[in-house]
Amino acid sequence: MRRSAEHGFMVPKRSAEHGFTPVRRSAEHGFGLVRRSAEHGFTLVELMVSLLIFGILSAAGVALLTFSVRAQDAAKERLADMAEIRRFGAVLTGDLAQAAPRMPRDARGDRTPAFQASPPGTEAPLLTFVRSGWSNGAGAARASLQRVEYRFENGNLLRIGYAMLDGGEELPAAVIFSDVEAVRVRFRVDNEWRDAWDATQPEAMPDAVELVVKPVDGAEIRQLFLVGSSY
Repeated sequence: MRRSAEHGFMVPKRSAEHGFTPVRRSAEHGFGLVRRSAEHGFTLVELMVSLLIFGILSAAGVALLTFSVRAQDAAKERLADMAEIRRFGAVLTGDLAQAAPRMPRDARGDRTPAFQASPPGTEAPLLTFVRSGWSNGAGAARASLQRVEYRFENGNLLRIGYAMLDGGEELPAAVIFSDVEAVRVRFRVDNEWRDAWDATQPEAMPDAVELVVKPVDGAEIRQLFLVGSSY
């Protein structure tokens, strides 16, 4: 306000918008704008809220990472199971498709049937036959025919080959399917399925073989194989 010389009082200054100019108080009168200094830091409430948000984000990150690791492990196990099933099917397909009506001799020199089968759970091999097309890259003194056996022992399906066709020694067994609970075999003969193989002629072979494998943890796997189709 300004004091008029005639009346002895102060007249407020007018502004363009409101008609008056606000009075500004200086720090000399004890008033001023309160500003936070960087030296004051955070309050306790702000610190607690920040810790809470950080804890929530950390818990979400750990949960997401755990889920990703478990999903990756499950995918690896599933892929390994699928690879084992495919390997098992490929080996049997190659052997049975090249099965030959050849009667091998045992260790005593006696001829045996070309195709033999025994029920699962017995000491006898599950399948025994002779296959052709045994590769001989090293040029060893042997035939291209090989006698092979499939056995079900201690929860594993094994493939065993022989070094020689007649009376030869067994080669190291190869596990083609592990963690097996049960095995079933059927044979296709004369347009019908049979649970047991009982050949009337020593050189006879089935038309097809059905093999059902029940893994310890999993559903049954049923596969069909043609016999002697020159795969």
